[in-house]
Amino acid sequence: MSRPYNFSAGPAALPEAVLEQAGEELLDWNGAGASVLELSHRGPEFMRAAEKAEADLRTLLSVPDDYAVLFLQGGATTQQALIPLNFAAPRQAADYILTGHWGATAIKQAQPYVDARVAADTADGGYRDLPARADWALSEGAAYVHYTANETIHGVEFDGIPDVGDVPLIGDFSSSIASGPLDISRFGVIYAGAQKNLGPVGLTVVIVRRDLLARTGQARAPILDYSAHERAGSMLNTPPTFNWYLAGLMFQWMLDEGGVEEFARRSAVKSQLLYAAIDGSDGFYRNTVERSARSRMNVVFSLHDEKLDARFLEQARAAGLISLKGHRVLGGMRASIYNAMPVSGAQALADFMADFQKRNG
Repeated sequence: MSRPYNFSAGPAALPEAVLEQAGEELLDWNGAGASVLELSHRGPEFMRAAEKAEADLRTLLSVPDDYAVLFLQGGATTQQALIPLNFAAPRQAADYILTGHWGATAIKQAQPYVDARVAADTADGGYRDLPARADWALSEGAAYVHYTANETIHGVEFDGIPDVGDVPLIGDFSSSIASGPLDISRFGVIYAGAQKNLGPVGLTVVIVRRDLLARTGQARAPILDYSAHERAGSMLNTPPTFNWYLAGLMFQWMLDEGGVEEFARRSAVKSQLLYAAIDGSDGFYRNTVERSARSRMNVVFSLHDEKLDARFLEQARAAGLISLKGHRVLGGMRASIYNAMPVSGAQALADFMADFQKRNG
């Protein structure tokens, strides 16, 4: 029996090939006589896997040598609190660009530690567009500028990297990392929860320019210190070894599939299929995001009559299309089409949407 297409926003679908390999190796990993779940994170077997995962991620994302790669716990939200602790002096200004729910979450995590300033905000418009760069009110002497590259709930995404001059740019790429080429040298820090494009929930990748690790920051315990994690090879405490291992399988799978250039191509095809289904429905389906700001990763839409929502979800599930219910903040529907979602999944959803409209229009 074939598996359904899973449009979950996170924890998201993983490629079948990755799941199958993990299943085959679960009881005896590489001849170690035990599962990777049962082996020491400091043992030679796991150390080799950790080193390969980092090397593969560096290759996949073209990470420059002057950037450290950390594999940490706590999700993106924890990083949002650690960023001001590590890179800003107490009450120093830090600029935030708010384009959706997760940008608003990031500034809340920073407010206890810095003078967190809203440099641009699209809340009044319902987070349906991106603020023009010329309208950003950046602060003189800010420790950094933070933005969310892709907002999973509101379905908006930056096309390109904003220019903020010499101030370190920090990007939350949790839902769009590895979906296309990215010039990491333009950033001070990139961070991403793994559970959308990089692997399972429970692991977070932080890519940080090494000179920033020398910043004094604020008083903090070693476990909250990025430089301490870097010196310890991301093993300051026991890391989530299975998650790290599984992410390593994902990195290898993405490289084997053609790397970020290929996933950029697939993302364009998948998102175009779904937006065409919405825009060509004569209002039966609606997406209110400005077209220039539409996300390639999270396609949000509503039906013209919300009374049809339950029927849509029930029949979609019966057709092998699951996890399409929208976030509680917005309601409606959301199709998350991360790297593990094949083009055939987006095509199947577009076909179902057309058929559902014929039967219920």
